[in-house]
Amino acid sequence: MRTVIAGGHGQIALRLERLLAGRGEEVAGLIRKPGQADDLRAAGAEPVVCDLEAASVEEVARHLEGADAAVFAAGAGPGSGTDRKDTVDRAAAVLFADAAERAGVRRFLLVSSMGADREPPAGTEPVFAAYLRAKRAAEEEVRRRAGLDWTILRPGRLTDGAGTGRVTLESRVERGDVTRDDVAAVLLALLESPHAARATLELTGGDTPIDRAVAALGEQAAKGRD
Repeated sequence: MRTVIAGGHGQIALRLERLLAGRGEEVAGLIRKPGQADDLRAAGAEPVVCDLEAASVEEVARHLEGADAAVFAAGAGPGSGTDRKDTVDRAAAVLFADAAERAGVRRFLLVSSMGADREPPAGTEPVFAAYLRAKRAAEEEVRRRAGLDWTILRPGRLTDGAGTGRVTLESRVERGDVTRDDVAAVLLALLESPHAARATLELTGGDTPIDRAVAALGEQAAKGRD
């Protein structure tokens, strides 16, 4: 299996790259800065320099050729303003989805954010409000694509503690924290689950082992067919 990750130098992406490489799978990460390449190689990933704020859909599609899955884990990051929330968190996600369709890569995971499903409350810090609106717009665009077996994952507040391997993963959960380790592990499990396609899921730390939480998606789907 070959997976291509947008935002390949991000904290979640690097964790996912290590997990995929550790299983002997092929993984490539799109990065904006050539100086980030060694970090990807150390994680077991192939670095691919591609600025999603400047690339064409044809260029990105070439990087996706032959892939089995695509994961959008890019973000403008701390310190960026409202403009880059739109150009990265929305426009780059849409570009990556367009490119995946063009390259024939059906499996597509979008890392979004809890709270992206609603208008930010009055008084929300303007840049964070722009971030949530950009994530919501990206979700809406991805859902429209008939050529993708998409899954949207909305983690809660991200922390750097050691992963627990236990989460709460459902279509709607109470707000809470989740480690980046556990987010990466959930993404790995979702890549392999046929039952996660066309699902929007929220994620926090919890009590359910990750493999069980993902397996439960299939049980829920089966109940829906009965």
